[in-house]
Amino acid sequence: MRQKKVKYATKEILEAYGVIIEPKRLEFKEKRAFLEIGSGKGSFISSLANDHPDDIFIAMEININVCYRIIEKKEAMKLDNLIIIHGDASFLNLYFDSDSIDGIYLNFSDPWPKKKHHKRRLTYPTFLKTYQNLLKDHGFLQFRTDHPTLFQESVEYIENHFKIIEINNHLEESRYMTEYEIKKRVLGPIYQLIGKVEKNVKESL
Repeated sequence: MRQKKVKYATKEILEAYGVIIEPKRLEFKEKRAFLEIGSGKGSFISSLANDHPDDIFIAMEININVCYRIIEKKEAMKLDNLIIIHGDASFLNLYFDSDSIDGIYLNFSDPWPKKKHHKRRLTYPTFLKTYQNLLKDHGFLQFRTDHPTLFQESVEYIENHFKIIEINNHLEESRYMTEYEIKKRVLGPIYQLIGKVEKNVKESL
């Protein structure tokens, strides 16, 4: 979906508001950290940050116009625990150390329906390997979409890299929804998958 151009959405203004616009290493010390990749206008991640002030939440968004909308929510809600990155998920390893993230959210990612573009999907194995590396042991990946084909194919991708602990083909409404989800719920079901990393599982004797 094409986003409207926002007059004040420039890299200079984003940087003035503390948005990370160039890759740099982030450290979270003793706090839990949760990352949403493709945050859109930020309704989902800002609601989480507001309700869990002792944790760190990171919104990563590549579109500069919607990234500015996340700033507006952060400022209005005074969310000191929300970090905003204007950047590309292909470079996650430049921002985060291994075993540093407690949970990753993928909400309504681009389905890239043409087969030749499948490698661009945020649930494609190359991305999943990166998530595995960044997540702590027992960290989770939560994927949500309204696209049934993408969901089924993503289940097949994810089950080879994560222990699947939930598959929900008709997700109920919750306090934590994106603007996109709110609009799409009237048109059909919302699908959700949750997978868990198990890095230190010992083989049974």
